[in-house]
Amino acid sequence: MLSQADITKWLYWLGGSFVVALGFFIYFEQFWIVGLPIVLAIVTIALFKLDWLFMLITILTPLSVAFEDLPGGFGLSLPTEPLIFGLMLVFLFRVFYDGYFDSRVLFHPLTIVIILNLGWIFITIFSSEEPLVSVKFFLSRLWYVIGFFFIATQVFKNPDNIRRFLWFFIAPLTLVGVYTVIIHSTHNFASKPAHWVMQPFFKDHTSYGAILAMYYPIAWTYLWSKNLTPTTKVVVTVIMLLLTAALIFSYTRAAWVSLVGALGIMAVILLRVRLWVIGLMLVSVAVGYFAFEEQIMMKLEQNRQDSSDDLAEHVNSISNVATDASNLERINRWSAALRMCEEKPLMGFGPGTYKFKYAPYQHSSQLTIISTNFGDLGNAHSEYFGPLAEMGVFGLLTLLAIIIVAIYKFVMVYHRLKNRELKIILMGVFLGWCTYLIHGVLNNYLDLDKANVPFWGFLAILVAIEIYHSDKSEEVTAY
Repeated sequence: MLSQADITKWLYWLGGSFVVALGFFIYFEQFWIVGLPIVLAIVTIALFKLDWLFMLITILTPLSVAFEDLPGGFGLSLPTEPLIFGLMLVFLFRVFYDGYFDSRVLFHPLTIVIILNLGWIFITIFSSEEPLVSVKFFLSRLWYVIGFFFIATQVFKNPDNIRRFLWFFIAPLTLVGVYTVIIHSTHNFASKPAHWVMQPFFKDHTSYGAILAMYYPIAWTYLWSKNLTPTTKVVVTVIMLLLTAALIFSYTRAAWVSLVGALGIMAVILLRVRLWVIGLMLVSVAVGYFAFEEQIMMKLEQNRQDSSDDLAEHVNSISNVATDASNLERINRWSAALRMCEEKPLMGFGPGTYKFKYAPYQHSSQLTIISTNFGDLGNAHSEYFGPLAEMGVFGLLTLLAIIIVAIYKFVMVYHRLKNRELKIILMGVFLGWCTYLIHGVLNNYLDLDKANVPFWGFLAILVAIEIYHSDKSEEVTAY
């Protein structure tokens, strides 16, 4: 065994050799050598402390920068996506080397429907009209699911890691919100600058608002905890105020709607409304809409309020389907998706291909002043119509299966939990996840690291709590 003196000597030799090599490479303008220690440190963390790498990625995600339209039509978020890909490789190596992964996670109903969804995405690659795009889409979905669902369930065996995961995202997200509000203030909080002041961290205000909405209920429910010190309560309250300001000045109408919807969902859960009552209400709404469809549309078309700097007018523009270009463009994209599905109902056009293929399926009567044939203004503007066009009916059905199973499990596990602190976590996570489901009617962001990390991570929290922590007593706390 090496003595302390020998170890010290080797460290000096290694350090000195690196300094010499560093000077040599810099002299010949090979500056990549500067990043080598960082790469080696990350590799070491991945091999020996996979949960540390998981948390590092979580912290970096709100601060990552997306580079789009790379050669081949690809996009990449740096530094997160290469790290997530590496996280996946190390995890797969460990699983194959050890020959073990918790069967309780593998055979959980939510895991099964997630695998079915991944399997169908893989199958539709072979019929895709843009195979390279579809392969990139599948690999991207795969490394997010493995990294922030399968790996996350194991990291969350320690309930303290659930808290860390949530707040390691909220803290840098709040910093991005503060940065955005400050930049926005230099433009007098006008609505048009609100579309880009969050760059380079978010590509536009809608994705920014969607992620803020996902974490807003978590910060809010955190205040329900009885274990908070006065100092912590002050800190959380300040964060809540900052997130509130960021949400308001994001001018993201869909995010505001999603939070109202989440509030209604919370009321349903706390009041323990029966499933048949919910079903009856949904059927009644559907019947009422079709019975009075003409009158409803006439009423909506009377609303001519466009997006505005005035917040009240901006809220009123949500239901404007007569003149608001943003709303009309969504209808145009959804209609194009439906026409694409009619042409290829089983397999779709291929994962990730909508923006390259939808242009011919636009109808001239539905084109707006912001319509484009180049796929440069977003995707299908729906987390549901997109898969329908790209992966056919089964693509949508497998996604809906994930949603239905997750909602059922969230509610069942919440009511069965004995630990109050875990119930607070689960409620906040569920409401945050639901905001994305609601927002997903109007926009789609599961091609972004900032949406994927919480979307799959929140599901991993659900599975981990059910499998590993559902029998925890009141004395065991997660905060």
